[in-house]
Amino acid sequence: MTLAEIAQLIQARGDEARHLRDRADKITRRQFGDGVYVRGIIEFSSYCSCNCCYCGLRADNSALTRYRLTPEQVAQAAREVETMGVGTVVLQSGEDPWWTADRLARLIAEIKQTTSLAVTLSVGERERWEYAVWRDAGADRYLLRHETIDPELYARMHPGASQEHRIACLEALAELGYQVGAGSLVGLPGQTVESLAEDLLFMKRMNLHMGGIGPVVPHPGTPLGATPPGSTETAVNMMALLRILIPDIMLPATTSLETSMSGGRLAGLHSGANVIMPNLTPRSVAAGYEIYPGKRAPGLSLKSELQTAREVIAAAGRHIADGPGHSPRCAACGG
Repeated sequence: MTLAEIAQLIQARGDEARHLRDRADKITRRQFGDGVYVRGIIEFSSYCSCNCCYCGLRADNSALTRYRLTPEQVAQAAREVETMGVGTVVLQSGEDPWWTADRLARLIAEIKQTTSLAVTLSVGERERWEYAVWRDAGADRYLLRHETIDPELYARMHPGASQEHRIACLEALAELGYQVGAGSLVGLPGQTVESLAEDLLFMKRMNLHMGGIGPVVPHPGTPLGATPPGSTETAVNMMALLRILIPDIMLPATTSLETSMSGGRLAGLHSGANVIMPNLTPRSVAAGYEIYPGKRAPGLSLKSELQTAREVIAAAGRHIADGPGHSPRCAACGG
């Protein structure tokens, strides 16, 4: 597809959108059957050195109550994820310098030695040698959204950060043998439909193993706090197009879809998604990981969170897939 064709389909509504999403759904079922992979997210630190203009974890948000789990707490939480029958743990945090390369490597090694879990990291931009240390410790995958391929928009949204370095990190991760995920935010102020189309073509060129697309939901304690959320309809169209462009990509129905629109995750599962990621962070601290408001239902237990994910999967006419759900291109990963 050309840039112009992709840009037109991103804006599809009505019957055109339904045809697009049905096409993506058929590709997903042909590639993966009716199974949906479940990944359990543990958000282990809400400290962040970055100042992204929409994220509640930004360093300048002094109103946020921060927390940092100990390595022992994270390892115990990972073991609990496995007892719930989930095959992958996603270790996610702000860009927290307390978590040195060595500390995180020891944690990864312990999880790999004491569980059968696949380990996905989502801890932001680090040096190539750190990524190598974590890969050697047993990390399987890495999620690092590029957020927007438009360099001027990226610079406005990420004060002091470099898009060039972000892309270099993604390239380093791929070279080190990670299953790599990137992805875009939909609805950033000043974003154009052509820019969103370029995002999809960038992910195609990267030949990603995983993609994550969702509407931006600005936190009220940020410079974009008064900005309305991005369009769920546009985000779902983007997901469908990414499935068409990379048929074997692992594609989650994100929490931000549900936050922006009731039934958003279900819409994602009908439009190319084959992954769902319940939040299994210990409930004693989970409310403190406030990237955006409304990210999780208050008072929902870990078991209830997982049950909700199961219900969304069932409502889509799908079932939970067995195994850790490695990329089909990861021949050495064992399923």
